Amino acid sequence: MSEISVIIVNYDTVGLAIEAVESVLARQHGGRSVDLHLVDNASPRGDSALIRAAAAERRWGTRVTLYLEAKNHGFGRGNNVALEALGRRASPPDKVFLLNPDARLKNEAIAILADFLDAHPQVGLAGARIEKPGDIPVTSAFRFPGVISEFTGAVAFRPLSRICARWQVPRSTNLETCPTDWVAGAAVMARFKVLAEAGFFDPTYFLYYEEVDLMRQTARKGWQTWHVAEAEVVHMEGAATGVKSGEPARKRRPAYWYHSWQHYFLKNHGRVFALLAAGAWMLGALLNQALARLRGKAPAAPLHLFRDFWAMAGRPLLGLEARPYD
Repeated sequence: MSEISVIIVNYDTVGLAIEAVESVLARQHGGRSVDLHLVDNASPRGDSALIRAAAAERRWGTRVTLYLEAKNHGFGRGNNVALEALGRRASPPDKVFLLNPDARLKNEAIAILADFLDAHPQVGLAGARIEKPGDIPVTSAFRFPGVISEFTGAVAFRPLSRICARWQVPRSTNLETCPTDWVAGAAVMARFKVLAEAGFFDPTYFLYYEEVDLMRQTARKGWQTWHVAEAEVVHMEGAATGVKSGEPARKRRPAYWYHSWQHYFLKNHGRVFALLAAGAWMLGALLNQALARLRGKAPAAPLHLFRDFWAMAGRPLLGLEARPYD
């Protein structure tokens, strides 16, 4: 059995997913045994057939296990498909590396992360430094969200963000290797036993907050998460999710984003804290609208924020049934 299993979950990005697989197969991994697990989340445009053809043409053989699903499970549950299969092995892998389909290895990142975990037995998960094409670093290490971060993030006023910098969720894009609350799920290695102890990804999440929640659970069990700057991964940002940093926020967020938000806060902090975080976010968004009018700019909040938040997050926090989008 392989020492490290790499899991890639694809949805409608088949060309990039194949490149991601090839970027792993092309590396030596410090002599470690590595196998790959490619999950297709019922991509609507024939990705499964293209993946089968690539596997045959490129002679992936037993090095790559395919999971061609009939249902879109989302990110966490998609990874769980492979994680649960690995757990059924007589000898599961020692480590698992999660790699986005729109990402590729820039260096021997898998070997670097594995060496780091071997040298630091208290560390359960280690994330790579992530860059956009052109050697442009992006945020890959974060703090857990809270009431203050929800408020300042919604206000989106730089002087206030600087004052409250220690509570902001995103950390610097140029961090050295250091401990952190959580790292981007686009390129993270974990000890398999740590993920198994946490029950893998919470299946309640479809997309968003699932890796934050997972690393919150592992931290509660005493495991550290580190950002390892020496391991480098290039991320074609937004190809898999359609979300890119720096883009205008005036888009309507999908219902599952609000569902994930409320589930994360309710599960990890309880109803009172979740309501405080919701109130802080709403107050921050109102202040942002006022500042935007004074400055003659568009507000930062997503379209239909107040209506959608109440329907999909506010009602469940009060014990009421969520209302579908109109």
